[in-house]
Amino acid sequence: MRTRKLLTLAVTAALTLGVVACGDDDASSPGGSSKNFAAGTTMERLNKAGKVKVGTKFDQPLFGLKGVSGQVEGFDVEIAKIIAEELGIAASNVEFVESISKNREDFIVNGTVDFIVATYTINDTRKEKVAFAGPYYVAGQDIMVKKDNTTITGKDSLAGKKVCSVTGSTPAERVKTEVPTAKLTLFSTYQECVEAMKNGQVEATTTDNVILLGLIEKDPDLFKLVGQPFSTEPYGIGVKKDDTAFRNFINDTLEKIYSDGRYKAAYDKTVGKVQPTMPAPPAVNRY
Repeated sequence: MRTRKLLTLAVTAALTLGVVACGDDDASSPGGSSKNFAAGTTMERLNKAGKVKVGTKFDQPLFGLKGVSGQVEGFDVEIAKIIAEELGIAASNVEFVESISKNREDFIVNGTVDFIVATYTINDTRKEKVAFAGPYYVAGQDIMVKKDNTTITGKDSLAGKKVCSVTGSTPAERVKTEVPTAKLTLFSTYQECVEAMKNGQVEATTTDNVILLGLIEKDPDLFKLVGQPFSTEPYGIGVKKDDTAFRNFINDTLEKIYSDGRYKAAYDKTVGKVQPTMPAPPAVNRY
């Protein structure tokens, strides 16, 4: 009996070690997990590497903001982490790289980042250089002014006014085209526009409404939103122009999280703080 019992214990231990060993073999990516992706695809490369570089904004509350802790937070950040998760990459192995409006296409083309989630409006000019998955959110261009400002009430009242936006952004180009008499000042970040408004250098800042809401959240007693959106801004996820497989993978991921609750959880954690009613997720483009 004693011999049989010892033999049983030995077999059990061997099986346990075998299970552990198999588990180790399966974890092919450090900090991530093994998934089956087609050979030669971006998905396979990133999964095997076990890490990913994602371009995002560092100065936009609610979407992409780098806090004093050094961590980047926001809706774009959450969406990027979900995509990484679907690639089998742990959130701790996602490296966020600051990508301001004017360098996003270059960062994708040059491989500085693997993809970009950065309030990145899909438009035909950008599609000449990069491709987009999504959209995953639709915003609208609006205007932020000081609370005591009564002269700027919408796009048409920007004529002759000192207006701030960001270099390389869609909102800046729209002001140049639709309100050519506006006195446009351009900076690299929207936080610089905020400072310019505080010191009286400019009278208004224009960009997408949700970005402005995030800026207002930081100074609610000083700024207000005009509340007259004058565009439709579909936010997409930027990838290399000819990487159809990766774009389709991200589109599949977006459709998946629309229905499984992860999209809403990301929204509620970020944008939902100031805009509690989540808009219906937009249909992805399969162009």
